[in-house]
Amino acid sequence: MPFNKIINDPVYGFITIDDELVLQLIAHPYYQRLRRIHQMAMAHLVYPGAVHTRLHHSLGAYHLMCLALQELSAKGVEITAQEKQAAKVAILLHDIGHGPFSHALEHVLAEGMHHEEISLLIFKDLNQKFDGRLQMAIDIFTNEYQKKFLHQLVSGQLDVDRMDYLNRDSFFTGVIEGSIGYDRILKMLTVHNGELMIEEKGIYSIEKFLVARRLMYWQVYLHKTVLSAEQMLRRIIKRAKFVKATCHEPLNSFINQPLENITLQQFCSIDDHDVLVAIKHWCSHTDKVLSILCQGIIDRHLLKVKYAAEPFNQLAVDEKTAEIAARQNISSDDAQWLVFTGEAVSSTYNFENEHIFVLFKDGSVKDISEVDHALINENMRGKTKKYYICYLR
Repeated sequence: MPFNKIINDPVYGFITIDDELVLQLIAHPYYQRLRRIHQMAMAHLVYPGAVHTRLHHSLGAYHLMCLALQELSAKGVEITAQEKQAAKVAILLHDIGHGPFSHALEHVLAEGMHHEEISLLIFKDLNQKFDGRLQMAIDIFTNEYQKKFLHQLVSGQLDVDRMDYLNRDSFFTGVIEGSIGYDRILKMLTVHNGELMIEEKGIYSIEKFLVARRLMYWQVYLHKTVLSAEQMLRRIIKRAKFVKATCHEPLNSFINQPLENITLQQFCSIDDHDVLVAIKHWCSHTDKVLSILCQGIIDRHLLKVKYAAEPFNQLAVDEKTAEIAARQNISSDDAQWLVFTGEAVSSTYNFENEHIFVLFKDGSVKDISEVDHALINENMRGKTKKYYICYLR
């Protein structure tokens, strides 16, 4: 009897789970933790609807992977049943290594570790628990499998990860500029010489995809108020480590112990709720900087942010620091936690290290940056950088 489960998703409608291994992975506690990890960290303080989770995103990416594999198979690309299962598992678990509040606290709680490194550790742990049945998925995830296009579907310029998060984040924030024609892009996918490419007919859909990505970064992901909240969140954890603030386990171990003493099981038991409970507790902490930052997050009294095209004058920054030190009756060193500058960088399309290849009807292949398209060639080239200053109001 065929195995079939459906999940009702607000973005795509019904998502079908037709593989028992996939359902068993979804039911595992490591995966269920993703219900308690915000996809967009603190963006809900600006866009109230942006409360979706990493679980929502991973299921959406899984759904798009299913559609992509179906489309490529229909075009004659050879993909075995085992490879399809492995690719679906790889995308389902691609973000399982994210910690609380996703990218906002990356390298802060688990210092120096990228979420993909942690994902791989969890992958390997699950592989042992599932008697080696995830090995091909691991090979696809790490780009060690012979069919490169399967990895490119998981991680690349045209991966289903980006397609889902742009579409989903646009949906939940209400920022329609981020909506992409994911269905047409999937229809235009093809494989040539083992590489994932887009058919010539899909050039305009890719152009819209790149424009949507650019707009979402500056309108949502790098929105100045979102940036302020996420910088405050990072500084709360750093300050808690600095003053050795105590809290409940398992977060307390991350705050007051070296990373090498933390187990994978401890990491997989921590989520957004642990951090929020600690922040509420630290609102009354004796360290004034920590309490100011925590109360600011809880009450949404966020640091003021200003963007500029050029770096801020250090003299002006020093004056603002001295002003806040005097107003709060704290030292200049402590005031620097409440006044700081930085850079926000967005790259729509990296012409040097990342590629979207277009397959033309005559069999020729070009990078999309080489296509005679003024918008792609000029407006999408290179990184866009803005400088910012954050300070206590």
